[in-house]
Amino acid sequence: MEKRWKGAQTIMKPEMDYTLYLVTDRGMAGERNFEELVAQAVRGGCTLVQLREKEASSGELYERALRLKEVTDFYHVPLIIDDRIDIMLAVDAAGVHLGQSDLPAEAARQLIGPDKILGVSAQTVEEAEKAESDGADYLGVGAVFPTATKTGTVPVSKETLSAICQAVRIPVVAIGGINARNVPALEGTGISGAAVVSAIMAQPKPEEAARRLKEVIYGIL
Repeated sequence: MEKRWKGAQTIMKPEMDYTLYLVTDRGMAGERNFEELVAQAVRGGCTLVQLREKEASSGELYERALRLKEVTDFYHVPLIIDDRIDIMLAVDAAGVHLGQSDLPAEAARQLIGPDKILGVSAQTVEEAEKAESDGADYLGVGAVFPTATKTGTVPVSKETLSAICQAVRIPVVAIGGINARNVPALEGTGISGAAVVSAIMAQPKPEEAARRLKEVIYGIL
């Protein structure tokens, strides 16, 4: 990693902006430099980055998280680690995102302390309310549209998304198959932002894709 990524501090809770939440997929980078692709996405307007790598070993994930954190710190954007609290703590990332089958939010909060971001996936009002009461800072709700980037997803209707937003006080981020064409359909639900994977990671010009997406999302929030 080039030295130009050095020298910034991790953003903590008070400055969180969930508008355009990038979830990474290294496979979509192809032969492109992964860290530079993410940097382009952030320059285009991504406000939050989640490192999601299900297949990497602990050692590989640690090294990759360190390299990516240099990028996100340089641009003053928080880095969230998917699933792995140990990696999040080891690299001092801004927080961790957990699914319903991962460590319970209440236990996770005890491990990470009050100053780290805790995101939790939810698909029902009941799951959302429990995550909030157990210490989650935000919710990821989906899949709101059909998606090919994550297998086994259960659809979440616009009505359920709206009900979750109304039931909790913490930010709700919609996820699942979102792109610039379909995200306007989520207007009026109460979401605080949208999380995307292929709509940026798979695009030949990720900076332009991110910029366009952010413009559209701002228009519906």
